[in-house]
Amino acid sequence: MYDMKLPIVCLAGPTASGKSASTIALAQRWPIEIIVVDSATIYRDMDIGTAKPSREERRQIPHHLLDIRDPAETYSAAQFTEDARQLINQILARQRIPVLAGGTMLYYKALREGLNDLPAADPAVRAAIDAEAHVKGWPALHAELQAYDPETAKRLAPNDSQRLQRAIEIYRLTGEPMSSLLAKSRRSGAQPYDYVTISLEPSDRSALHQRIADRYRVMMQAGLLEEVQRLHRRPDLHTGLPSIRCVGYRQLWDYLDGQGDLDDAVERAIAATRQLAKRQLTWLRAQPDRTIIDCLAPDASDQVVDAAAAVWRTSLIRQP
Repeated sequence: MYDMKLPIVCLAGPTASGKSASTIALAQRWPIEIIVVDSATIYRDMDIGTAKPSREERRQIPHHLLDIRDPAETYSAAQFTEDARQLINQILARQRIPVLAGGTMLYYKALREGLNDLPAADPAVRAAIDAEAHVKGWPALHAELQAYDPETAKRLAPNDSQRLQRAIEIYRLTGEPMSSLLAKSRRSGAQPYDYVTISLEPSDRSALHQRIADRYRVMMQAGLLEEVQRLHRRPDLHTGLPSIRCVGYRQLWDYLDGQGDLDDAVERAIAATRQLAKRQLTWLRAQPDRTIIDCLAPDASDQVVDAAAAVWRTSLIRQP
């Protein structure tokens, strides 16, 4: 019988911080299985731009929650929480060690803290919002949000279409600002495990920015544009879907729709990825109990191994 407060390692960090290399280092020492915490790698046929683990990496280490949705489908934080908890139990039952690894901070938050009672998505309302945005532009809808939910509007960028759509949708469905609903009590229920965060963070933000730019250009050389072109040819895919709004994909999609040239699209994708990294770091820095490792350090992976060993040393997981 497992201790119900067994610590579960969460390897988090911004995009391009080296999480994959660290999971490989962990797998060389412990019988781990990875539960991927990523809202983009869940989609099939979106491999290059999501930096999905290679077939060789997946052969060496079992990875879960990859390729579980078609790009035309959606996947929520609530679904992730249910799937992740089931996987943790299954992995432990195999006498292996679950490790959560990825950069979708909402998923971590939902797993650790539970979810607010927010309304489910409504396709008709979302379609109406998207139609308005097509005519007015997202900054105009952001200004409208400011009038009835200034707290939410303050933390959202004027062009953050996915989050703006959700905030507006919630208000139209409930008549209440999303900030008010989020302030209400969360769903109750004791957490069966302690989720322990090991956080890969840069000591030099500009160095991470350069990594992001270099990695995106490597993705382009590896065929990212062709990957997006294949998606673009599908009549059932559009910019209203979370898959197509993924950073690095939306900008190339806009280029294929005739908006600007390719060089401009690449630069906008790099800028959007840097903004994503900034949001990820902001979320991580709000967690005072995390173990911080400089992702730019030459021995960052070794430090992750040491941090994980310290976590597991105090649990029922046997050390090698």
